[in-house]
Amino acid sequence: MAAHIDVKAVLVAAVASGQGKTTVTAALARKLVRQGKRVRVFKCGPDFIDPMLLERSSGAPVRSLDLWMVGHELCRRQLAQAAAEADVILIEGVMGLYDGTPSSADLSREFGVPVMAVIDAGAMAQTAGALVHGLRDYGPVEMAGVIANRVASEGHARMVAASLRDIPLFATLPRQPKSLPERHLGLVLPGEIVDIELLLDNLADQLVFDEAAWERLPPVRIEIPPATEPQTPLLAGQTIAIARDPAFMFIYPANLDTLRHLGATLTFFSPLADEPVPTEANAVYLPGGYPELHAEALSQAAIWQASIRAAHAAGMPIVAECGGMMALADTLADQAGAIWPMAGVLPGAVAMQARLAGLGSQGLTTEYGVLRGHTFHYSKLETAVEPTAYTIKHPSAVQGEAWYRVGSLKASYFHAYFPSNPAAAAALFSRSAA
Repeated sequence: MAAHIDVKAVLVAAVASGQGKTTVTAALARKLVRQGKRVRVFKCGPDFIDPMLLERSSGAPVRSLDLWMVGHELCRRQLAQAAAEADVILIEGVMGLYDGTPSSADLSREFGVPVMAVIDAGAMAQTAGALVHGLRDYGPVEMAGVIANRVASEGHARMVAASLRDIPLFATLPRQPKSLPERHLGLVLPGEIVDIELLLDNLADQLVFDEAAWERLPPVRIEIPPATEPQTPLLAGQTIAIARDPAFMFIYPANLDTLRHLGATLTFFSPLADEPVPTEANAVYLPGGYPELHAEALSQAAIWQASIRAAHAAGMPIVAECGGMMALADTLADQAGAIWPMAGVLPGAVAMQARLAGLGSQGLTTEYGVLRGHTFHYSKLETAVEPTAYTIKHPSAVQGEAWYRVGSLKASYFHAYFPSNPAAAAALFSRSAA
């Protein structure tokens, strides 16, 4: 029999986006942590912002689970590691329970994690039961219970509970006078919310939680995968400088782990603070973020701009994803239409727009196989540079984002998930390979 760990775990899902999954998951995580529980939270699908909030609420790093981008094996390995360290695992779903290929429901069934359905009860009562039973039976999935969001009163909660019949109501959360603030790519970053800790504590306080029902919830058995061979240190001796500040913070923690496992030394710097590329660097990684919110400051960061141009002129490998690429264009037009000069390493102009320009899982075909990841952006790049490749959208297999090469620069709106193909990730930072 395979080795295993038993742990209490639920997948927090809903009928659609906008039901309050992130708010409820954050409230539940904070409540359990305050009860002395060791809580580990995961996020389904590609996401950078929600995990930041869930990390603040749980006090522990939040990783991605996605059967395509992350893969079955690494998902299982991450769950097993969390189970060894935690009393509770919470997995926040993405979109609606059955939306996407793969969906949150697919993940639930793959690992035997029951669903905790979040229902926005603000404009319904007994109909909640119909929704929950539909969610359970359509797949089907194992339904652990329900958390009703935006509940008006105890009487309202009783009506919702009665409608659920054989499915328990685990908790209710009242309508919030102050919701978590949002912007075009999702929630406002937790570090920008002055009273974030108080807000999370208040959410936990207001979550009316049936602890007896929670304690009756049976544990989930997580299989422990066999040990893997150590990663070949393809980046041994390399020092990679990574931009990290409020303009560049969209990076998977697993990407950093992969680079370290490949043998690289990581150092961090802030273009927004006008810091140059560190002198010890052999390569540069510019992840995505919100350069459009800091375009004026970046346009005035002469030291940063000169240093990245010098690194490019010297042939240093530079990998720029989404916001990182935007900061290397000639100009960036922000949401107000103001045009700001950028570093000018990638010829072209970037402009923000009101409509979503790219969204979804994609893969980049390389000589080492497919490097998986995703895209999510509201800007467009106009450039005369011809793409050297295009990503392929998943699951439609149609053409996705352009992949540009200008000298030692590799740039795209594509956010790569390095653990999906470490050899391809290592090649990005090589002077000789893709």
